[in-house]
Amino acid sequence: MKDDVASEPNSADELSAEQLLSDHLTESTEDRWALVVKNIREDYLDESQRFPWIIGFSGGKDSTLVVHATIDALMSIPPSRRTRPIHVVSNDTLVESPVVIAHLDKVTKAIRKTAENLELPIIVARTTPNIEKSFWVLLIGKGYPSPNQTMRWCTDRLKIQPTSDYIKKYISESGAAIVVLGVRRDESISRQRSVDKHRNARDSRLSPHSELLGALIYRPIVDLSTDDVWELLGTHPAPWGGAHTDLFQLYRDADGGECPVVLSKEEAPGCGTPNSRFGCWTCTVVEKDKSLQGFIDIGNHQYRPLVEFRDWLKQIRNKSEHRQAYRRNGRLTFDGAGKHIPGPFTIQTRKLILERLIAVQDEFGDVLISDKELDLIYQNWTTELQQQKGSADG
Repeated sequence: MKDDVASEPNSADELSAEQLLSDHLTESTEDRWALVVKNIREDYLDESQRFPWIIGFSGGKDSTLVVHATIDALMSIPPSRRTRPIHVVSNDTLVESPVVIAHLDKVTKAIRKTAENLELPIIVARTTPNIEKSFWVLLIGKGYPSPNQTMRWCTDRLKIQPTSDYIKKYISESGAAIVVLGVRRDESISRQRSVDKHRNARDSRLSPHSELLGALIYRPIVDLSTDDVWELLGTHPAPWGGAHTDLFQLYRDADGGECPVVLSKEEAPGCGTPNSRFGCWTCTVVEKDKSLQGFIDIGNHQYRPLVEFRDWLKQIRNKSEHRQAYRRNGRLTFDGAGKHIPGPFTIQTRKLILERLIAVQDEFGDVLISDKELDLIYQNWTTELQQQKGSADG
């Protein structure tokens, strides 16, 4: 019967081209997934290096799949051999998108609970910037102009330094640390060049980090495609319970991708790219915050004040009336063409920014700036005004 032939084909010719392609892709993806988990298991058990693992976890699709694969690998290892500590480390810039930070809080809590229940050697941690280098203290307290592509002062202070300090701590304690990242070759041409530039050590899946001495980079999903990642997340339940439904919904509702974990300026272009990504709600590097706008477009109007504030912050950046003539070092600066380069925001503009931020915070109904940051901002203003008075008196 025709149906019998369709269900038990005698040759590939009897299958449609679409079915053959679908079967090939599914099999290939599952094979690659099995290899990823197998490689993680082998590297975890490798006796030649027993350094702690530190997984950079942004909460996005790639880092989620890395944690997923790592837990799957751990579950295949006898408890007596699960001796290497694994740190799942996320970063909170203190100005994260409220949607993303809520998702991150929920997932990390579930991972921590699962690790405790199954007695897995997983430590869930969160890094934050030094409060004196927070976004608001630098922008409102010291007058740093809103970040842009040529002056992206935020990435190093809010993301690179806090996570790098965490890694350095365990390098100091153990002699080295293995940083596990959800980096993939097909993310972009620049990412492919970066991956290919840092070749692995011979007979190893590890490569030395370009700037963090003692840090070895492990990229377990480097050869997976974006389609592979989504297919695997969609077909394999989350090991910390349930499906990855919330993650799928997060991407559907917002027109963007996650800002990745960055540990060096070389990797920083992924943070605040022209393409809108999940990240800081204050990000003025992107032209438009399409991610939060996506949530507004489907009815989450509580985020509108945040988007409007960000847009305004971007608009006032280069207006001369909002900037001091002198740089913070007290000098007048000009570029090669003789054009004046303005200094920080004026005290008056910083006060205006703070007033508008407090109003947005009241309207939004949740904390956007902490009391500690406010204290440091007022201290900075007092010190600066005293210095200006002293210079005028002198």
